[in-house]
Amino acid sequence: MLLRPSRHRRRVNRDLPLDFKKPLPFNEQYIHFGKGQMETVLNLAPGTYSLRLLLADERHLPHFVYGKPASVTVVKKNPVDPNVVVKQGLSVTVQAGETKAPIRVQFHASGLNVGHLAQKQKDTGHFRLTAVPLGKGAEVVMEFVNGQTEVWLSPPAGKYLLKLDLLDNTNPSRSLAQTVTATLRVP
Repeated sequence: MLLRPSRHRRRVNRDLPLDFKKPLPFNEQYIHFGKGQMETVLNLAPGTYSLRLLLADERHLPHFVYGKPASVTVVKKNPVDPNVVVKQGLSVTVQAGETKAPIRVQFHASGLNVGHLAQKQKDTGHFRLTAVPLGKGAEVVMEFVNGQTEVWLSPPAGKYLLKLDLLDNTNPSRSLAQTVTATLRVP
């Protein structure tokens, strides 16, 4: 099972903590996303599970921000090694066809960690999006150094090539994955 959390923690078969002043424990029921992971693979035994996202800070103290619980039933244990399920790579998503501004562009890093550049944390990166006009105009480079995973764009009418990179937070001149592209047409 592949899960894509929006931020920090995934909870398995646990109620919300009663004391939001205590750090969350590190165990199989509290899966931490402290390096900005955008997904995880759970290798669960057959049974029914309740999953919930909970936002917490760098000290693992929960905020009173959480998602609705999702119920998952596993009917058969998969013999596939969870490490081979996720392939490292990037994706960029824009609405297909002609789009009116503002346009939501979303980024995803599979098998890679996204974080703040200022933290200089090893094995994390930040997104860089380059919008290249296919016609007149200069390209625009946007670096999302605070770990952002989406942007709303309002470009002038035209066709654009969007290039997405994930730059190493300890060496921003180095890319952590192959560049991916998408096209965008604004009427």
